[in-house]
Amino acid sequence: MNFEGEFELDGVPPDKAWVVLSDPIAVRNSLKGCKYITPMDDDFGWDTYEPEEDVATLPEADPEDVAARAFKEGQKYAALMQVGVGSVKPKFETTVTIDERDEEEFIMTATGSGSASGSSFSMESGMHIHPQEDGDGSRIEWWTEADISGRIAQLGGRVINPVADKIVGNFFKDIEKQMTDVEETDSSVTDRIRGMFG
Repeated sequence: MNFEGEFELDGVPPDKAWVVLSDPIAVRNSLKGCKYITPMDDDFGWDTYEPEEDVATLPEADPEDVAARAFKEGQKYAALMQVGVGSVKPKFETTVTIDERDEEEFIMTATGSGSASGSSFSMESGMHIHPQEDGDGSRIEWWTEADISGRIAQLGGRVINPVADKIVGNFFKDIEKQMTDVEETDSSVTDRIRGMFG
């Protein structure tokens, strides 16, 4: 299944959008059903991991903390997602790898896979942040190609697509609020964070 779209962020330039979308905590907070996104190693345990609660994001967070936890190219992340599709509400244990993270072009791509009771998926996804053609904001292109199997796949696209569209729509609305909050504060904060990325 293929999902793609564009989202306009008025008044939020690409460098500010990039900083927020590079923060796993900000992404988790905006992604309905996401319990956590955290770096994982060979010793990671789905049953034993305890996510931190009430972690500060921009503009309240320390810029050095945000830069330190930003998505890193080549890093694997564990993400626990619970998504309701019809009467099915599986909890997916998902592994995501950041394949590309281009700081200059504002491009990030990832691959991942996940499983839950009776369902599984694999996916490739990405985003590219452009300057708005008319205005001082951002235009975000995003895309996902997913291969879904099991109980959820049996529900078909007519059930799955509206759920996916709702999740994405809610995500970008929440991200826009976070970005607006950041943009309304001292812009030197996000400038400092960008300088720390590398």
